Amino acid sequence: MKTKTDWDNLAAASEYQTAIEIQKRLQEEKLMEADVGLGVLIESMGKSKKLALKSQLIRLMSYVIKWKCKPQRRSPTWAVTILSTRNEIEDIQEEIPSLNRDYIEFIWEQCFHKAAKQAEVEIGKKCGLDSLSWEEVFEREYSLFYLYEN
Repeated sequence: MKTKTDWDNLAAASEYQTAIEIQKRLQEEKLMEADVGLGVLIESMGKSKKLALKSQLIRLMSYVIKWKCKPQRRSPTWAVTILSTRNEIEDIQEEIPSLNRDYIEFIWEQCFHKAAKQAEVEIGKKCGLDSLSWEEVFEREYSLFYLYEN
């Protein structure tokens, strides 16, 4: 590895292989190269977590949209998906604390529009929702339990 571009290409192909190459540079006492590689690896890992968070937020929002727009198709699977997706987002945030509420609010509108399109394709109709609130996405309980109480 001689350039940042070389490290960028390796990190894009495999974060694991990048870590191996950094380890080799450290063993060879090529500290400057290892430092560049480590910086690239950290940046790459942050990008992948941002993409994962964005993907999970779109998934979560699409299920909330379906829940609101197609009540007759609600299922325990939808409720479990909402819960598990919230858990995935929470796990990502624990790992990368900078992916907090401020970051989620920054990507909110873009994710909402993608989620709305996804939900509409799945349920086969336009929902007409203009937005979702934080409470609807992250705090409201979604359950069919009340149907089975009586």
